[in-house]
Amino acid sequence: MGLADDAKNKAEDLKGRGKEAAGSVTGDDQLKSEGKGDQASADIKQKATDAADAVKGKIDDVKDKLTGH
Repeated sequence: MGLADDAKNKAEDLKGRGKEAAGSVTGDDQLKSEGKGDQASADIKQKATDAADAVKGKIDDVKDKLTGH
């Protein structure tokens, strides 16, 4: 988890936005839908990454308290 995952998720979101925009301009509803799907997928992945990072942070806090750091 971290920066690499954040970058991948952002790239997927941007790709989706591009597809959606291209679909809108060309009137291609399928491409527009694919773009929205890519954006939704990126959003879900980002939320999962954020949750995993939060859990890892809490685990690290507990470890620090137990070890006296």
